[in-house]
Amino acid sequence: MRTLISTAFISLDGVVEAPGGEPGYRNSGWAVNGVDFLPEAYEIKGREQKEATAMLMGRVSYEAFSPVWPDMEDFADYKVMPKYVVSTTLTEGDLVSDWGETTVLRSLDDVAALKRTEGGPIIVHGSATLNRSLADADLIDRYHLLVFPLLLGAGKRLFSDADRDTRKLELVEHEAYANGLQKNVFDVVR
Repeated sequence: MRTLISTAFISLDGVVEAPGGEPGYRNSGWAVNGVDFLPEAYEIKGREQKEATAMLMGRVSYEAFSPVWPDMEDFADYKVMPKYVVSTTLTEGDLVSDWGETTVLRSLDDVAALKRTEGGPIIVHGSATLNRSLADADLIDRYHLLVFPLLLGAGKRLFSDADRDTRKLELVEHEAYANGLQKNVFDVVR
């Protein structure tokens, strides 16, 4: 069984929307404008690229990342790994041609089937709506969270607000940085 890892820049109040910037969101760019940059706080982002063997995202994140990430040296490792996009509307003709192998998955059942294949970890970037659905379906195995010392109020949330049984997490790695960021890595306890 492959490990499905949700990775996020997240505010202390759970907002994940527009950390790097996007139009139409009041606090857009909070991850780059909100705290001082310390390279050591972002070490986990490079490690994720080295350890992941596939990337999973929702349609909205795919449409945001695919025109930009293929040519960015910071994301070179992602260019060559298989990518999976969960969407009921995206077609093969909508996929970019310069970002390597990309497969459209139509349902959470398809994601569950992907997890049952041979291979290493699958990383989920962005994709707030998909993350909530994956968590509700008990498909996420680990969270990599860079928690920013900011309260943003409005915005998309990483975690579902569904009325469900308590989900226990085990903290397996953590560090606090001088700029107030916290790295928290949690495994989902089953």
